[in-house]
Amino acid sequence: MDKSGGYPVCGNTEVTYFPLGEDKYKAMLEELQKAQEFIFMEYFIIDDGEMWREIVKILLEKAKAGVEVRLLYDGMGSQFTLPFRYKKKLTEQGVKCLVFNPFRPMLSTIQNNRDHRKILVIDGNVAFNGGVNIADEYINRKERFGHWKDTAVMLKGDGVWNFTMMFLQMWEVISGDKTEYNMYRPTVKNVVNNGYVIPYGDSPLDDENVGELVYMDMINNAKDYIYISTPYLIPDNEMLTVLGYAAKSGVDVRIITPEIPDKWYVSVITRSFYRDLETLGVKVYEYKGGFNHAKMFLSDDKSAVVGTINLDYRSLYLHFECATYMYKTSCIKDIKADFDDMFENRCHRITHDDINNRSFWSRFMSVILRTIAPLL
Repeated sequence: MDKSGGYPVCGNTEVTYFPLGEDKYKAMLEELQKAQEFIFMEYFIIDDGEMWREIVKILLEKAKAGVEVRLLYDGMGSQFTLPFRYKKKLTEQGVKCLVFNPFRPMLSTIQNNRDHRKILVIDGNVAFNGGVNIADEYINRKERFGHWKDTAVMLKGDGVWNFTMMFLQMWEVISGDKTEYNMYRPTVKNVVNNGYVIPYGDSPLDDENVGELVYMDMINNAKDYIYISTPYLIPDNEMLTVLGYAAKSGVDVRIITPEIPDKWYVSVITRSFYRDLETLGVKVYEYKGGFNHAKMFLSDDKSAVVGTINLDYRSLYLHFECATYMYKTSCIKDIKADFDDMFENRCHRITHDDINNRSFWSRFMSVILRTIAPLL
């Protein structure tokens, strides 16, 4: 990770795990209120709803008080969720604002490269990462696809610097401005014996498939179990191979997907892989009564990833993504407890009968859609 990706291993970092978006949101508001020097926010989706209005109120107050506030959001992810010329409005109120790759109504492959990251950095000492965008459904203030399951982590300490660097590098690329990075280093030294973390990013503009390789490394090194949560399961041949090899080696391989999808065509493709996975010995579960948006890996009670990276072509090859890899951090027990709760109380295990009972329409559409899966 360090040599090929440029993401160093960090100790002295306290990590808190949030099993729901509303848990992350509560902590997020508390930490934003404490900001003294700067606030960096980078999100794929910002929706002008109750969640965002509470956040932006704090951002404007902080900007007025002299705190440097920078906001970066994706031009397609937030295309229809924010008012017209919203960037100009925020800039006039003291918030530095940039839009990543604004949507242009023309055929261009660059439109596939989206900023799918979710990063919040406060004063260089606190960072948030995970699957939670800024929209009311992510904190269950609005129901769209049943109960919305999402997760996040909060970092305090040395590991925050990796996220600060990721944000500033993206800001420089878009704005063309140079930044004095040392101004934004952590000022609080947490000395904690709490394992190690690697906050990392993935880019479609280099030859390093960091996101996929981290996942494969965890699968290949699992001895007892590997638990996976993903809203979009469209594995390529390499991923199917390592999942199958782990299962055949006696590793307990489990994957959680949504019962209620946000995109019907992605769900059709996802479910078309259930037979392949069952044949390989992989156990598949669906999150009952809702949409599971969490992107997580957990292995052997000692390593975990929480972030933005789905198991589909777009996340692994086309998008800018980020995540937090954790090794022997104290919060891993909380992640394990959350997985155990989902398996026991909130998920339905997919059976052979479930797979055989798929409708003719679903089978027919899956044949067509799997041929164009990377484009979806």
